[in-house]
Amino acid sequence: MSAQNPIPAGDPALVGPPDPEHDPRASYALEPEYVAALTARLTATSGTTAEVRSPLNDAPLAHIPQSTTQDVATAFSRARQAQVAWARTPVDVRAAMLLRLHDIVLDRQEEITDLVIWENGKARKHAFDEPLHVALTARYYGRTAGRHLGTRRVPGVFPVLTRAEINRVPKGVVGIISPWNYPFDLALIDGLAAIVAGNAVVTKPDAQTMLSALLAAELLEEAGLPRDLWQVVAGPGPEIGGAIIERADYVCFTGSTATGRAVAKACADRLIGSSLELGGKNPLLVLRDADLEKAAEGAVRASFSSSGQLCVSIERMFVADQVYDRFVERFVARTQAMTLGATLEWGNDMGTLVSQAQLDTVVAHVEDAVAKGARVLTGGNHRPDLGPYYFEPTILEGVTPDMTCFGKETFGPVVSLYRFHDEADAVSRANGGEYGLNASIYSQDGDRARFIARHIKCGTVNINEAFAATFASLDTPMGGMRESGTGRRQGAEGVLRFTETQSVATQRVLPLGPQYGMSDELYAKVMTLNLRLLKKLGRA
Repeated sequence: MSAQNPIPAGDPALVGPPDPEHDPRASYALEPEYVAALTARLTATSGTTAEVRSPLNDAPLAHIPQSTTQDVATAFSRARQAQVAWARTPVDVRAAMLLRLHDIVLDRQEEITDLVIWENGKARKHAFDEPLHVALTARYYGRTAGRHLGTRRVPGVFPVLTRAEINRVPKGVVGIISPWNYPFDLALIDGLAAIVAGNAVVTKPDAQTMLSALLAAELLEEAGLPRDLWQVVAGPGPEIGGAIIERADYVCFTGSTATGRAVAKACADRLIGSSLELGGKNPLLVLRDADLEKAAEGAVRASFSSSGQLCVSIERMFVADQVYDRFVERFVARTQAMTLGATLEWGNDMGTLVSQAQLDTVVAHVEDAVAKGARVLTGGNHRPDLGPYYFEPTILEGVTPDMTCFGKETFGPVVSLYRFHDEADAVSRANGGEYGLNASIYSQDGDRARFIARHIKCGTVNINEAFAATFASLDTPMGGMRESGTGRRQGAEGVLRFTETQSVATQRVLPLGPQYGMSDELYAKVMTLNLRLLKKLGRA
């Protein structure tokens, strides 16, 4: 996916050579000038680059300049200086910038979508979800920032005498470490909430998808964000990510549970906050009264959107005995009817995996399951004719606890089917393991489905929908329970995490203590009478 290349400062590899036929470092897929304009936004002085190739066809995309730990320090210094003025900028001015970004993202959606596909390999309809979700997020916080962040009056200890209010003060500089699976969306959505709250951002996107994240930075500047307020660095996670955690006032991380634990420990050592969206082994329940056509359609999207490389993808399906055979017939048929391909064009139902490492994991999980007795109902094959890392959408039956894919996240286009007879048993099995990110329930009885949802240990539960209902409802917080993470993005929680709570109280006329000449004993009696009176008046 990437390789370190020592390149002297000023070498044309940093901007892309003009003749791809004669220079192996050339960008065959993207214009060198386009790449150069994006990578110029990096704070990177190491003189080395990392090559990035496309999962569509293994074509070179770019040579990304690499940052040093000193570059990270420089990025934080610039961000801190810019943040002082930004924190004093009225919230409505910050919000207006997000509303401009909303329009810019929609205007340039074709460019964004193309770049996401080149770097990630997903189908175009799934790549389109990224500018769509960013626009939704920008509009949401652009419209609601004042409500979430404005000073709030609350009752003081005594009516009239005590005025109390709560301020939301920005943390300072937020560090964001974003993944490759939603490279434009996840590079932006946490940061949008951070900057509207008055913070600066230093971000380290994944090495495979730097260009999408750099395009995001360009669009922010076009929308009016001061350039120094959003810093981008590049480099190995353990080195550059660690340097970010050492300097940030708050950290957002999206990635594996193992790395999330390390991030949480490092943040705890510094007594700073963090929000972590981590792994998942997400369940889908098809109840006996489900509309099977809708359930089968949703199951395809739930399992194979972005080739299963979506944090909220479904990897386990629990289907009621009464409808199991009819559901499986429909689900398999819809899966087999999918249009497969790794191209920039519309029309593909599923794109490719992103890397050899992801392909190796998927192949290993399927081969292990089959060797131990699982049945492949459809799929199960690597398809190099479609792309170097392409793997067919795969449905497994008969998966047992001794198989790797039973409890370990695959993060690919593989789903396992299980029968259930008793709904309580289905809920118990859905809650098995240590993850708790997303779940889905299909039933025509909405009340019953919502009741069951309360017993599912997942941060989001979608009813009669795969994942998009919660994902696109920006007032609903998103995040995981248990080993799927801590903290929430979206909604009020998604922006308030980037603030400190400051309480301010003003006392009028009488002090909260004995007045001049009043004994302590008399003060205690007066206060006791006042407390009893306030209780009778219904005060909290």
